[in-house]
Amino acid sequence: MMNWDDMRVALAAARGGTLSEAARRLDVNQTTVSRRLSALEETLGARLFHRIEGRLVPTHGGERLLEEAERAEAAALAAQQALMGLDARAEGTVRVTSVPTNVTRLLIPAVPALIARYPNLRVELLGAENRTNLSRREADMALRFDRPGSAGTTLCRRIGQLGYHIYAPTSAVEPESLPWVTYEEASADLPQAHWIARRIGRRIGGRGAGGGEVLAPVLVNDAEGVLQAVAAGLGRSLLPRFVGDGDPRLIRMGDEPAVVRDLWHLSHPDIRHTKRGEAVTQWLEETVASVASVAS
Repeated sequence: MMNWDDMRVALAAARGGTLSEAARRLDVNQTTVSRRLSALEETLGARLFHRIEGRLVPTHGGERLLEEAERAEAAALAAQQALMGLDARAEGTVRVTSVPTNVTRLLIPAVPALIARYPNLRVELLGAENRTNLSRREADMALRFDRPGSAGTTLCRRIGQLGYHIYAPTSAVEPESLPWVTYEEASADLPQAHWIARRIGRRIGGRGAGGGEVLAPVLVNDAEGVLQAVAAGLGRSLLPRFVGDGDPRLIRMGDEPAVVRDLWHLSHPDIRHTKRGEAVTQWLEETVASVASVAS
């Protein structure tokens, strides 16, 4: 089967007129050009060039092939120019992944500002608890709470810190006596889950020294579940301030965060230095800075 490389050899031969000139244009040796032309003619079952006094003159079949090759070349150049233009302008698609709460309550509300600035930009927001692999281009960028142990080819930078505060339902008469809403076992390694575990002395179902330090009769696996459980009056828990302060069903108990978590921006190198990548990076950093406890 003929490919684009075969067509390039045929075009170079026709435009150069000789094997030596075709070799110079392709930056290969003359023997390579001769061998590839012969292989191409054998594949097609037709002679493409007459060899007349050292010059290559296209046959009728060769002229037909060259017409197709020129159309393929024009299409390839058009595609290249379109991609170069896309990278030179903030246009096209960027896929960003983070935990669902960050996507729904932090990034989506900020999308109108991004599109107002770059109307030809499209951002795909992927809410996923499991890590999306940037190296395999499952996404272009990610916002994560933990820095990967080995970033590989992925670019990684801390862009802020988010504070987790204690929240209780506004309907609570004595919020200090409410049980703690926490995470199920698979999510027990989260810093906020560790903080609650220390607070209750890891005594599930029993009272600790604080009087009301017990677990609520419900376990969840993400911050959205925590939010809804607290709003339903099942207990108190820790939430990012941008989540808790934005819900009128909740009241924040104190100004100091109980837990502070780093937020990292990961980016695949192929997207980082395009205009659309730069635009989304700036937007992400501005969005995080607007809610971060400490910008960095």
